[in-house]
Amino acid sequence: MTATLLMTIAATLLAGAASVLAAAWLSLGLLAGLVSRMVSVSAGLLLGSALLNLIPEAFESHADIRALAWTLLMGLIGFFVLEKLSVLRHSHHHEGDGHHHHHGHDREEAGPGGMLILVGDGIHNFADGVMIAAAFIADPTLGWLTTAAIAAHEIPQEIGDFIILINAGYTRARALLYNVLSGLSAVAGGVLGYLSLSRAQGLLPYVLVLAAASFIYVALADLIPDLHRETRRRGEWFWQFALMMAGIAVIAFTTATLHGH
Repeated sequence: MTATLLMTIAATLLAGAASVLAAAWLSLGLLAGLVSRMVSVSAGLLLGSALLNLIPEAFESHADIRALAWTLLMGLIGFFVLEKLSVLRHSHHHEGDGHHHHHGHDREEAGPGGMLILVGDGIHNFADGVMIAAAFIADPTLGWLTTAAIAAHEIPQEIGDFIILINAGYTRARALLYNVLSGLSAVAGGVLGYLSLSRAQGLLPYVLVLAAASFIYVALADLIPDLHRETRRRGEWFWQFALMMAGIAVIAFTTATLHGH
């Protein structure tokens, strides 16, 4: 077993199962304010990782630049279509979090299809695992930065899913177990992604660009609109901006000091 594969497995465990456990712990106190702060930082991390790391890494390869640009464009459109088909789904809120949903919103959102939330998350986590594997194959530093961005986004999402399942009638233990199993699909994605991409290096730049498209789409179509709806306190926009820039600064600083390119 190579060092890259071991790092991929460790990183996908961190981004998958560990983020679920962290989300379950945080959700016990319904820490909506902390979730909002994490969403701001996550938006910065995702945009920074996509535009400062993943895209430059892909464009530094010998792949055709126009083909990479088309891959980025079609990736963004593809994620839009997946979200419309409810395959890609994100949730960062719950009752009492300041978003002014009517009482019973989460129960209605989960309803009898609560398990579909887990299926959708499983597919999403599997794709995250493939992205993490691609990043580690390209460069270990890029792999860890990608993992950090994914984990930061997954924790607030898992908090929302965990609370939705609780409100839909699942016990805490059952909701936690199902979320952990869904999170472990990231490990499967990481292993299969590593085995596939190690044998097809030519596909690596395109997978990195697709990962960047995913990060950009989630940040611009999901996280930032969610922040725009957050109006609980005056001056909240300043903290959102500051924390978003902090996330970008972490990526920029790490890239400048650790990245070998």
